[in-house]
Amino acid sequence: MKADKDIRQQFADTMLEVGQADSRLVVVIGDISHFKLQPFAEACPGRFYNIGILEPTMISMSAGLSKVGFLPVVHTIAPFIAERSLEQLKLDFGYQALPGNIVTVGSAFDYSNLGCSHHCYSDFALFKSIPTVQVTFPASALEFDLLFKQSFDNAFLTTFRIPAQSHGVEWKPEEVKFGKGIRVTEGADVTVVVTGPQLKGAIEAHRSLARKGLGVEIVYLHTIRPFDGEIVASSISKTRKVVVVEEHQRTGGIGQEVLEIAHGIGGVRFASLCLPEAFVREYRSYEGHCSGLGLDAEGIVNSIESLLR
Repeated sequence: MKADKDIRQQFADTMLEVGQADSRLVVVIGDISHFKLQPFAEACPGRFYNIGILEPTMISMSAGLSKVGFLPVVHTIAPFIAERSLEQLKLDFGYQALPGNIVTVGSAFDYSNLGCSHHCYSDFALFKSIPTVQVTFPASALEFDLLFKQSFDNAFLTTFRIPAQSHGVEWKPEEVKFGKGIRVTEGADVTVVVTGPQLKGAIEAHRSLARKGLGVEIVYLHTIRPFDGEIVASSISKTRKVVVVEEHQRTGGIGQEVLEIAHGIGGVRFASLCLPEAFVREYRSYEGHCSGLGLDAEGIVNSIESLLR
């Protein structure tokens, strides 16, 4: 599988493959990805529903499908699920302990030119507020395909945040395991814990600092909950310095989990590159937002060098 394959297209391809193999799979969409999912709709008649812009109803309907033995896959834009439909997620899935899958697009500022209504800075925190919900952030086509197949029928509600950008790293299939982080590079000077497309910038920062004789160890997390504290702790225990890079607000992000681990180890220097606790009001490209917020290679290098001073 190509490292730069469109993740949203992979979502559609995976639905077709899994749907043909498992008749319990039902796809419920909120008026997006119609054409990409048309092959699934044709191959799996009676198991594809476009509910339109009625996201809370879509969640309740999907919970009902789960209650009678189906495995629903709910798909729409992140803020309309994580924010608009949180009560339905809490009561209809969470409280009832029903399994299912949520696949979102448009997290953080992926829809950068559509403004606040289509931004979602805190989806990890909102999903994690519901006990037992599992949260993933697959930032490559292979990651989505493997993580979905490993978890779609595991008796939990599992969320998949699909970014518009891929990090472009080509994994071996055996490297991608649900709930387990990946040690991308090894180094003794500083640890970078990163999620999502920012892995690309972290690798660029690693190469830049390697030319200065600094060893950056990168730990990449595609699964947010369950959180792989073991791989994070083993790296931080070695380097005693850590920078967290994530497309999420500080509250409820992976930075808080890493900080708890660092505090438990003791004597660890910590820095976090994340979204501000404020609305992102500027209209610019995705890359422009990343640059402005320090979520690019230059920002990561600056944060590491500041931590090492």
